[in-house]
Amino acid sequence: MFEIRDLPRQIEPRLVRLLEQVETATVGHFLHSQFADSALRGVLPETRVAGTAVTLRIPGADSTLLHHALALVRPGDFLVIDRAGDARHACWGGVVTNAAKLAGVVGAVIDGPATDFNEIRRCEMPIWCRGPSPITTKLLGLEGAMNVPVSVGGCAVEPGDAVLADESGVLFLKPGQIETVAERAIGMQERELTLLERLRAGEKLPEISGATAKVMAAR
Repeated sequence: MFEIRDLPRQIEPRLVRLLEQVETATVGHFLHSQFADSALRGVLPETRVAGTAVTLRIPGADSTLLHHALALVRPGDFLVIDRAGDARHACWGGVVTNAAKLAGVVGAVIDGPATDFNEIRRCEMPIWCRGPSPITTKLLGLEGAMNVPVSVGGCAVEPGDAVLADESGVLFLKPGQIETVAERAIGMQERELTLLERLRAGEKLPEISGATAKVMAAR
């Protein structure tokens, strides 16, 4: 049985552009939830993308719904794929990579393995997954759900959420969080540039951060 709901409203382009300036690791300094399990790793190095979550739940060896979804997705969508605990079958490979790229999908996070990493790299398709597997899904036509709440990397994700992913990890945000989180993170990143200038000028990190003062006070 297949459940297919309407596509979510896309995140405003200006908010996507704002989010693309943010490093996930910067957000990790002040937000401690909404990050996917660190075992979900990016296939491409030095890549950062943001977009609107379009969710899929495709269990076991059946990837029929993923193929169907590639005719529905829009430029700017970010596929978030709940594999319902299956860690054996790769639902994403070279053909899906090309189809998604041509459809304008900005990225995909898969709570399971993928395959054809060489083709993913050749197409420069941003993918986060649990590693490679040579055993692929099939078009069995059994079941799946699209644009429903899913669980990916230990996070509850709803269609229409924002996704930010880079080489440090994957972050899911509610649309109403984007501006506040992004602006705080960008401010921190700008202050870090100033800190680096002070280090190059000869100051020591623990003096700038206050670590030395804390150690001395606690002795």
